[in-house]
Amino acid sequence: MMTKKMLSASILSAKSPNPIMKKRSITIAGHRTSVALEQEFWSEIDDLAKERSLTLSQLIEEIDEARTTENLASALRLAVLENLKNQTS
Repeated sequence: MMTKKMLSASILSAKSPNPIMKKRSITIAGHRTSVALEQEFWSEIDDLAKERSLTLSQLIEEIDEARTTENLASALRLAVLENLKNQTS
């Protein structure tokens, strides 16, 4: 699991102003969709799913159902941020 300090260092040390996006296809609520995120966020989401003993699709479905933003990718990034903030509290 990446700590807040590690995430900050990773962001600051990025060599490219345009991080590499990784697109994944998932099924949520019975519908197939694709989400593009930076690899660092996918790593954190994978870790979060494991921590909660959920599949990736189950975790993303939970985040999707609770989101207050229009964009699923934004909701996933915010979930990662919230999780990292809770770890450091």
